[in-house]
Amino acid sequence: MKYFFNSILLIGIICSSNNAVAQHHEISEKPMVWKERNNEKVYSTSILNTFKNGNFNGHFRYFFMSTNNESGLSDYYANALGGGVKFETAKFHNFQFGVSGYYIFNIGSSDFSKKDPVTNLSNRYEVALFDIQNPSSKDNLSRLEELYLKYNFKNSNITLGKQLLNTSFINLQDGRMRPTVVDGIWIDFNELKKTKINLGYLYGISPRSTMKYFDVGESIGIYPSGINPDGTKSNYAGNLNTSGIYIVGLQNESIKNLKILLWNQYAEDIFNSALFQMDYKYDLNPNSKLLFGFQSIYQNALNFGGNEDQSKTYFEKNGTSQTFGGRLGWQNKKIEFTLNYNRITAKGRYLMPREWGRDPFYTFMARERNEGFGDVHALMTKIQYSNPKKRFKSQLAIGYFDLPDVKNVALNKYGLPSYVQTNVDFRYQFQGMLKGFDAQLLYVHKFNEVETYGNKNFIFNKTNMSNINLIVNFNF
Repeated sequence: MKYFFNSILLIGIICSSNNAVAQHHEISEKPMVWKERNNEKVYSTSILNTFKNGNFNGHFRYFFMSTNNESGLSDYYANALGGGVKFETAKFHNFQFGVSGYYIFNIGSSDFSKKDPVTNLSNRYEVALFDIQNPSSKDNLSRLEELYLKYNFKNSNITLGKQLLNTSFINLQDGRMRPTVVDGIWIDFNELKKTKINLGYLYGISPRSTMKYFDVGESIGIYPSGINPDGTKSNYAGNLNTSGIYIVGLQNESIKNLKILLWNQYAEDIFNSALFQMDYKYDLNPNSKLLFGFQSIYQNALNFGGNEDQSKTYFEKNGTSQTFGGRLGWQNKKIEFTLNYNRITAKGRYLMPREWGRDPFYTFMARERNEGFGDVHALMTKIQYSNPKKRFKSQLAIGYFDLPDVKNVALNKYGLPSYVQTNVDFRYQFQGMLKGFDAQLLYVHKFNEVETYGNKNFIFNKTNMSNINLIVNFNF
């Protein structure tokens, strides 16, 4: 805990030095990977003109990442360079067609096919910049991302096909080269005042750090799968059958300064997840507000949780989990400070395929997750500062995560010990002749806080490590 309290002191130092802070892309926001503008042009008489007057957008990214593990364990680095384009037609009788693709180059990295000689474990972070299914591949890293037909009506739309999606459970999780993309039908309904309704059916997913689309059941287990509640190795990869994911979402802001969020995600024959969240801003004066938030998630297995053979299932038969969390904070036009808490009860593991998205918790911090655990107490404090022109932003976040003992296999799926994590994030948006460029520097350090019984498998790529990221983007 000494690192936690030292880090709290560091927050005060940064506050007084007037550094700026980054506002992360929240998972409740519309995806803006390509930073495209809405195409309001309408050409209802000619398909040719509809294509000629469409919009092209491009995105290039350079990503350097390096992980330094505890002395005696392997360190890694990676350099990735990628680029892609997106095209969307103008409207033709309210229809639009869109397509996008991306290519990634490994321009100098560690050998990810080599395992750490002490733990016999593989690289965790850097390989995810490329193709985690082919860690030694340096070419042919291309992916068709979006391919959709959209119908627009008034303020709403229906999209069919491959598309970007941001929900509490399935989201971009775009902390590598490319985000997670989904395949299905998605309805964005905005015809009710201060109310947004989403309905969707998804039958395919292309997870971040992969190069192709998978059926929903097939997508679960591409990332490392940990262990079963009885301590045996999880064996659900390739053994889950489902017709897809059914999603309903509701966001309402009818009451001033109050946002209510409801999501229900039904993964047929595997599990169901329901989220309730409300966030309230209390006006202190015209320039500052108090922030209050509450969130609760309930999960339960469906049928056999994915497979009748419980050694090959994802969600234990009759299994359930419950989480709840809260947020207190203060903000003005430049600074936002929050104190965040999340509790996963001991009822069972909170499970959400890591291939689908990042945690929706208030306490989420980049480069680690609390998915796969039960009986968790998480406390995180974060301060953000942004200058009025919003060109330079920075953020400091400190979190303490009290997890079950690493030998408590029933509630600790990945053998992760309790830890303290510090994230420092700087971002700059260029102007003038470099307009279109932006840069980010993210530094992460994780300290081990508990007994690991002399087993370095509980340390390697998990705690007592640092991770540094330098990202440069160019959008046009």
